Amino acid sequence: MEREYLSRRQVLGAAAGVVAGVSLGVGCKSPLRRDGSAKGFKIGVCDWTIGKRSNPGSFEMAKRIGLDGVQGDFGSGDKDLQLFDKELQARILAAAAKQEMEIASLAMGNLNNVPYKSDPRTEGWVSQAIDVAKAMGQKIILMAFFGNGDLRNDPKGTDEVVKRFRKVAPKAEDAGVALGIESWLSAEEHLTIIEQVGSPAIKVYYDVANANKAGYDIYKEIRQLGRHICQFHAKDYDNLYGRGTIAFEEVRKAMDDIAYRGWLVMEGTKMPLGVEESCRYDCEYLRTVFPPKA
Repeated sequence: MEREYLSRRQVLGAAAGVVAGVSLGVGCKSPLRRDGSAKGFKIGVCDWTIGKRSNPGSFEMAKRIGLDGVQGDFGSGDKDLQLFDKELQARILAAAAKQEMEIASLAMGNLNNVPYKSDPRTEGWVSQAIDVAKAMGQKIILMAFFGNGDLRNDPKGTDEVVKRFRKVAPKAEDAGVALGIESWLSAEEHLTIIEQVGSPAIKVYYDVANANKAGYDIYKEIRQLGRHICQFHAKDYDNLYGRGTIAFEEVRKAMDDIAYRGWLVMEGTKMPLGVEESCRYDCEYLRTVFPPKA
């Protein structure tokens, strides 16, 4: 059957409207549609932020900090990424269960070094990552487009990403997995990619600090992207949360306007109190703005 592709009017219209229901998070039935099960917010941390990349020990540390879960990275390498190993997958799932913690999502940070826009290896990696996500019961894969993978001012690279997304999107749809683009692009540029691919499996993984650093109005962009956001990174390049540049209270208002409830995953950059204490401070602050019942 020929695939149906969304028109630009459909994409922008859906993004501009306030969507009924809630956004995806762990426990949702599918990342491709809203689900009413999650009423509040969960706070997680990137495993690399706490020095535990692709490490089952990340859950014990995250629990000690007071978090709800961890975003796990696939790891790095030139051939096979660490999380492709089924034994490691099992150990991570066992560690999460033992600590009574959750996996917020999975992330392909290695795409910053080995870019999806140009390296042929990455097509196989992303396809295999979907299999891993399905096996681990995960619904979101963050796909990083920084460093070598930056798409800014690179129309050729962007066209190749669209081409590759179109090939892998049906597999992601069938698995119920969202591929979340995290990049320096604007909301408008992200929406253009989503329109061109034409699949509900292609989403935006929105990092408030990255977008702010790039000069975008993040509060406007959140409302503009709406249901196309699959998950958020909480981050502030300037200080501990609540003391820096990002007005998280305004982020919350924008989330309310798009009916987002689910995960905020901390990706720390400022650690003046040390990693664990800084993360604990940031977590406690976020709980005042993004409570578990909201």
